[in-house]
Amino acid sequence: TVVAWLGTGLMGAPMAAQLLRQGHVVRVWNRTAEKAAPLAGQGAATAATPAEAIREAEAVFTMLSDYAATCAVLTGQNLAGKTVVQMATIAPEESRRLETLVKGQGGRYLEAPVLGSIPEAESGTLIIMAGGEEDLFRRWLPLLRSLGQEIHWIGAVGQATALKLALNQLIASLTVAFATSLAYVEHHGIEVSRFMAVLRQSALYAPTFDKKLPRMLSRDFTNPNFPTEHLLKDIGLFLDSAAGIDPQCLEAVHRLYRKALTGHRFEDYSCVFEAVSEGDKST
Repeated sequence: TVVAWLGTGLMGAPMAAQLLRQGHVVRVWNRTAEKAAPLAGQGAATAATPAEAIREAEAVFTMLSDYAATCAVLTGQNLAGKTVVQMATIAPEESRRLETLVKGQGGRYLEAPVLGSIPEAESGTLIIMAGGEEDLFRRWLPLLRSLGQEIHWIGAVGQATALKLALNQLIASLTVAFATSLAYVEHHGIEVSRFMAVLRQSALYAPTFDKKLPRMLSRDFTNPNFPTEHLLKDIGLFLDSAAGIDPQCLEAVHRLYRKALTGHRFEDYSCVFEAVSEGDKST
């Protein structure tokens, strides 16, 4: 299969590399060309423009930063006979607008956001949630299986993106909850190892706690799998599309991540521990 891959950032690059390892022909493009260059050494053809990457492709995968970037890249492209598989985290209504755009340019559209980070992208063990016409999902399921261990068809366009935001809301809220308990334990002089020993044996435990614990204890948030600014964007998308839900709890979480963003914009979102443990110095 000839695949165009648009967006070779933290997640896009290892995902495109996974397709190459599976034997697919991959033509890659990235706004900053240097980020796509390493894939050439793995067998990818690098393109100077999105149109060049798309020209001979049957499937066009996009893994760009947000809706605006995706819309800008796809607008004006010849998509006749091609399927666009949009994999970034965007809002449900944004995904439906992209479907309209793609269909207006002769293509078909499938949303397929992922759950997992760089290690899962590198190993091809992402969880993928697809939204769109079921026959289109079945058509591209073998290709999605090159990228993910669990593939779920959720329903219509917009539903998979909504599910992804629901899961990212859990990421944000669970991390704040864990950071709050960890800061409280430290404040009262309790050994963190004792806290974790009890927590791991309880129904309250989530594996993400152990993944983020070393970063929080060392206050080292560099080399992120998921930058703070991206999670903050996703919380905002959830709040904007959360009609009928009391937003007070998530608004507090949102405020803490906004506070954590200062000095940590491109660092791991576990930096919210600093925002929690310092308290609110603005009052």
